[in-house]
Amino acid sequence: MKDKPSWNKLAPYAGRWVALIGDQVAGVGWTAAEARRAAKRNRPKEWAAAVIFVPAVKVDSDENENEGGEAKLKTLRTSERKITLPEWPWQMVRRLARSRQTHVWLVGGAVRDALLERPLHDWDFAVDRGALKLARAVADAFGGAYYSLDVERGTGRVVLRTDAGTQLDLDFARLRGDDLDADLTTRDFTINALALDAAGALLDPTGGLDDLAARRIRATSEGVFRADPVRMLRAVRMAAELGFQIEPQTASWIRRDVVYISEPSAERVRDELVKLLALPGAVEALQRLDAFGLLQPILPELDVLKGVTQSPPHRFDVWQHSLLVLDTLETVVATITEDESPTPSSIAGVPTAAWSDLARALKRFASDVDQHLAIDVSGGRDRALVLKLAALLHDVGKRETWSQDERDGRIHFYNHEPVGAEIAARRLQALRFSSDEIARVRVMIGQHLRPAHLARAERLTRRAVYRYFRATGCAGVDVVLLSLADHLSTYGPNLQDRRWMRRLSVAEQLLTHCFERYHETIEPPPWLTGHDLMDTFALSPGPQIGRLLETIREAQAAGELQDRESALAFARRLLDKSAD
Repeated sequence: MKDKPSWNKLAPYAGRWVALIGDQVAGVGWTAAEARRAAKRNRPKEWAAAVIFVPAVKVDSDENENEGGEAKLKTLRTSERKITLPEWPWQMVRRLARSRQTHVWLVGGAVRDALLERPLHDWDFAVDRGALKLARAVADAFGGAYYSLDVERGTGRVVLRTDAGTQLDLDFARLRGDDLDADLTTRDFTINALALDAAGALLDPTGGLDDLAARRIRATSEGVFRADPVRMLRAVRMAAELGFQIEPQTASWIRRDVVYISEPSAERVRDELVKLLALPGAVEALQRLDAFGLLQPILPELDVLKGVTQSPPHRFDVWQHSLLVLDTLETVVATITEDESPTPSSIAGVPTAAWSDLARALKRFASDVDQHLAIDVSGGRDRALVLKLAALLHDVGKRETWSQDERDGRIHFYNHEPVGAEIAARRLQALRFSSDEIARVRVMIGQHLRPAHLARAERLTRRAVYRYFRATGCAGVDVVLLSLADHLSTYGPNLQDRRWMRRLSVAEQLLTHCFERYHETIEPPPWLTGHDLMDTFALSPGPQIGRLLETIREAQAAGELQDRESALAFARRLLDKSAD
């Protein structure tokens, strides 16, 4: 790349993705999409020409990297292994530990990911003594925030902000056991039971390096899942995330211990489920959960959809259809937001031309949709994640509403949307999702057929657009995306061109109004207030005022009113009509 910045400039971001504008780092993230979104937030009027991964291992460069200073990476060699870690924050942690005569080891996922040359997420440190004091010292040195996670067990967290504004968590914990070997051998999986000491020695008491090379998930011992049943979910999630296989003995222990999955707190189960759903290709991981018997205890409302039959144009039962909608949704979003067209799943059987049609119709909303879905809803869980939840659960009301016409045998699911919205809300409450997340899912499931209803009309009026967004609120964009995925999953290879193009036309118009004409048709500035109506027409406060204002506002959004005077005249006609 012509304007590629020097390694010295990229070194602080080793293990992460960076979005570049010229030779400047405009955004940083743990994924390419996150880096690009950060760049859009930081420099909204410019487009990042490239998004690149800064490897943990220093790569060759045409530039003389040593001129003008040392590269800010420290290469650590252990036998035939080489790990390269950013000196920030590793060097400061070592220095502070040494000054306190404390031994510190980098452990777990950070070591694993460095060996795999993957982006480094959170850093975990094991400390022989004084873990909380060391964590506070690190927070002070970096100007970060310190939090005590478990004083009794000696665990604390340091939250740092990088120059690009991304969050980095450093967790410090007292050794579990008499020494590091005891600590590592009680961890969940061998590939997480790795440690790096301050001198650069790589410690591997359970054979994690061999399992990394073989790309397998192996439990450190037979009792790991009974000690913490959430680890069963983590095994499935890590296998999907890393592209590894769960070793047969470990798989048999999961099947044996699945009965214990009800023991952990709902919050911990939720967090692991969320991490799994956030992965691309989440459906495969969900199917693996189901094969182990782990899905039914977590999402029983989804499990009971197996065997719930549907009439054509549906091709699958409700369970398979629900998984297919989630899978197709990922491709719908990627087709709109990503620079390169994704490879659609062959399961849906959607004609290739349909994806091209989708890109032509909605690609211009790429930045808007991307930023919309990146907005946090609660606890670090963004709109994209909540949309995937809604897609998975969108038809959970069909089992309770199933009926069959005695005359023609067709199957119906009358009112399955509102019924399903409440079923999903109860399950999400049990999993301790926030009220904002639950409200959002309730709207998406309750309204997921609305774009299909709009597509049946000859044309989409401004009044219909206004009413659509009044019903869906800030989830209106999400409902559009869910509806498209639902349509493609339903028809698959039997997709009808005319029907599909009409659905795309409605989607394009709804997104246009949302992103380009918002203050014209969705949230027009009010020309009248309640006081205006009361003063002009000698009205008393009451529900009548609210109804009048809403009727006026809808007429304004529909383009039937031009100014304050026409709004007052319209109000007078409404009052005269009600008096007759």
